[in-house]
Amino acid sequence: MKAVYIVFNQANTERIKYMLDRLSIRGYSWWAEVQGQGSVDGEPRFGTHTWPEMNSAVLTMVPEEKVQQLLDTVKKIDDINHEIGIRAFVWNIEASY
Repeated sequence: MKAVYIVFNQANTERIKYMLDRLSIRGYSWWAEVQGQGSVDGEPRFGTHTWPEMNSAVLTMVPEEKVQQLLDTVKKIDDINHEIGIRAFVWNIEASY
């Protein structure tokens, strides 16, 4: 089992919902308003007058065999419009109940 954390500009909301549905990822947690800035070339997203855009985030636990397909889809979304911004992070889940 792997945890996949996806942070994305709210402009990608519908794409993310569609991706989760198409990949049959049913279980996830969604944070609608996430503030931050990308570590490489991301613009700040603070919901302020100066930086009005906001991010959202999704955390899902998926079987290991589904991770690459999920990451490939995130990359395709990023390739559509890199300036909007989306990143995915994966880590191992040691146990669950």
